[in-house]
Amino acid sequence: MPEPSSYESRGAIAGTGMGGTMDLAAGEAATLERVPGGPAGGGPDSRPRSLWSDAWRDLRRNPVFLLSALVILFLVFISLWPSAITSGNPLDCDLAKAQDGSAPRHPFGFDGQGCDVYTRTVYGARTSVTVGVCATLGVALLGSVLGGLAGFFGGAWDAVLSRITDVFFAIPVVLGGLVLLSVVTSNTVWPVIGFMVLLGWPQISRIARGSVITARQNDYVQAARALGASPARLLLRHIAPNAVAPVIVVATIALGTYISLEATLSYLGVGLKPPSVSWGIDISAASPYIRNAPHALLWPSGALAITVLAFIMLGDAVRDALDPKLR
Repeated sequence: MPEPSSYESRGAIAGTGMGGTMDLAAGEAATLERVPGGPAGGGPDSRPRSLWSDAWRDLRRNPVFLLSALVILFLVFISLWPSAITSGNPLDCDLAKAQDGSAPRHPFGFDGQGCDVYTRTVYGARTSVTVGVCATLGVALLGSVLGGLAGFFGGAWDAVLSRITDVFFAIPVVLGGLVLLSVVTSNTVWPVIGFMVLLGWPQISRIARGSVITARQNDYVQAARALGASPARLLLRHIAPNAVAPVIVVATIALGTYISLEATLSYLGVGLKPPSVSWGIDISAASPYIRNAPHALLWPSGALAITVLAFIMLGDAVRDALDPKLR
C-alpha cells in the first residue's frame, strides 16, 4: 500500500456524500468532530439557520425590543379589557368636579367637563391601537401587492404605478386629512383608517418595488425560472419571502406615525369627534385649560408620547435584527 503524501498525512479526507472527497486540515476535522451539530453529531444545531431565526435570536437579546414589546403588550391588553384596570365610564362626567386635581379613585384628576382623566386615558388606548394596527395592515397589504407586482413585471405597469405614487406623494397628509375628512359625517374610526391607507400605501409600495427588483435578480430566482417555474410561484415562493423584510421594518415604524396622525386629526376636529374617546380629543379639550388644569393635558399627551415611542423603538429593533449589514 503506498504511503500517504505529506499533505494527506497532515489532513483528513472526508466524503462529500456524492462519490467524491474533500480535504480537511487536521485541526478543522477535529473541530467538526467536537461540534455537537457537526457531521459526527446530528444535534439541533445541524439545521441551517434562516434570516428569521437569526433575527428572533437577536431580538430576544435586545433590551430595547423587550422594553417596547412589554409596553405594547400592556397597551393591547388595556385596549381589549380596559375594565381590568378601571371601573369607571369615560362618558360619566360631573361639572361640579371640573378641573379638580387627583382624588381617591381618581388619580389623574378631572378635565374641564368633569370627566375622569384616568378612565378616559385608559379607554383612549383602544382607539389609538385600533387605528394604528388597522391602518398599518391596510397600508402594508395594499402597498406590498401593488409595489410587488410593479417590481416583478415592470414595463408599463411599473411606469403607471410610479407616476401614481408621485401624485400621492405630492399631497400633504395633514392638509389632505382636513379636506377629505371634513366632509365625512361618520363618527367611527373607519374613515380615519381609510384616509391613512389612501395616502400611506405609496411609501410601502416603493419599498416593496425596490425589494422585489433586487430579489428577482438573485441566482436562485433565475434558476427557478430556468426550471420552468410559473410567475406566480416565482413571486410567492421565491421572491416574496426574501423581499418582505424591508416592508415589515417600515410598517412597524409607521404604526407609531399613524397613531400620532390620528391624534393630530382628532385635535384639529376632523378625525374622531365626541362622544368618541381619543387622546387627540382629550388633548384638544384640555388645551384651553392648560394653566388651571395642566394635569388634564399631561396624562393623555404622555400616554400618546409613550405609545408612539414604543412602536418606533420596536421598529428600530426589528430593523437592526433584519438588516445583515448591521450584524
